[in-house]
Amino acid sequence: MDAIAPLSAGQLAGAAPGLAALLVDAVAGGASLGFLAPFGQEEALRWWLGRGTAVAEGRLTVWAARDAEGVTGTVSLFREEKANGRHRAEVVKLMVHRRARGRGLGRTLLGAAERAAAAGGATLLLLDTETGSPAEHLYRSAGWTSYGVVPGHATDPAGVPRPTTFFFKSLADAAPGA
Repeated sequence: MDAIAPLSAGQLAGAAPGLAALLVDAVAGGASLGFLAPFGQEEALRWWLGRGTAVAEGRLTVWAARDAEGVTGTVSLFREEKANGRHRAEVVKLMVHRRARGRGLGRTLLGAAERAAAAGGATLLLLDTETGSPAEHLYRSAGWTSYGVVPGHATDPAGVPRPTTFFFKSLADAAPGA
């Protein structure tokens, strides 16, 4: 069973090698996460360690799922800083290691981010994903609403432009005091 927990900035630094291995696996598996192949452990490690300040400042929450073999998945929640957008947050970098797929871990991680956003007062969540990807199916089945597709918005790891589907989910009914 995968244990899922949010990480403090110090815990993020300690988990960074495992998170980096997960990121390398996701990119190698074709996930469009903002990185191009070839993509290695050192680059992934630098990227994760670069998230430490945002975590320490409370702008970013990172959850890690682990089993006996190491990090199996992650999801992050970025909180909007602009005064007129503090009611919203963005779900970013949802990843499940290829060896851990098909067990519902992606849905569990997504649920953790949604619950934390609602508990923190967010009433609107946003995210985007490559059109036609397995993640797109997950978001649709988890009650997210598509609000547009942009052709050629981002490239896949091979550098080929792909369409991106943008989603939102209203948490107004789930927010404390609603």
